[in-house]
Amino acid sequence: MNKLGLMQPNFFKVTHSYPSSIISCIHNAPPHGAAEVSRITSLVNESTTSRVLKDVHLSTQLLDGFLDLAEDNTSKDLETCGVLGAFLKEGTYYVTTLIIPKQDSTSSTVSQKKKCQAVNEEEIFAIQNEQSLFPVGWIHTHPSQSCFMSSVDLHTQYSYQVMVPEAVAIVMAPTDTSRSYGYFRLSDPDGMKIVRECQETGFHTHSEPLNGASIYEDCSNIYLNPNLRLEVFDLRH
Repeated sequence: MNKLGLMQPNFFKVTHSYPSSIISCIHNAPPHGAAEVSRITSLVNESTTSRVLKDVHLSTQLLDGFLDLAEDNTSKDLETCGVLGAFLKEGTYYVTTLIIPKQDSTSSTVSQKKKCQAVNEEEIFAIQNEQSLFPVGWIHTHPSQSCFMSSVDLHTQYSYQVMVPEAVAIVMAPTDTSRSYGYFRLSDPDGMKIVRECQETGFHTHSEPLNGASIYEDCSNIYLNPNLRLEVFDLRH
């Protein structure tokens, strides 16, 4: 599809969509014969330290669609980030929107690690307001690194999770042969407390929780839903 991009202030067009023949943007029980929703199972033991969370449903097209949009940056060893927008229905979040904001990306140097920073964030907020979406997390690439959460990623995740406890950080690591993607969140309350009290910026180390828990963990409330339509707003062009 053509990349139309941002057209007018506070008026945005869908630049990509992944339609479903079953439903569009609203989830119902799939009809007989439709693909079933599948739960993401953790690659490690699920944490028992965090609170009970609402389920989050993602389109099965999200990961591959995002990697396609990030392909140019990935080939240059540059990170790409996107924001997840969802609606809430009967106690479950359904992610139907991916926003790719204007962003500044850097590659690794001797003194600096890769990072990606969204700019013109008011454009993100405008779409979320117009579509009545909850900011339930974000997705970004590690083009040549392993699948993990850096210290900068942890602070970014805190800014989402403090607003929406169910917020997820999706890391795409296409060159990591052991784990090419992950769904992560800060442990709560331990990881949230550590990051909230941290005053450092840039890449740095964090102390581990005194009780032996991890500062972040795999999500256990994520489901891949083939019955969701995913719309993409690519604001980079």
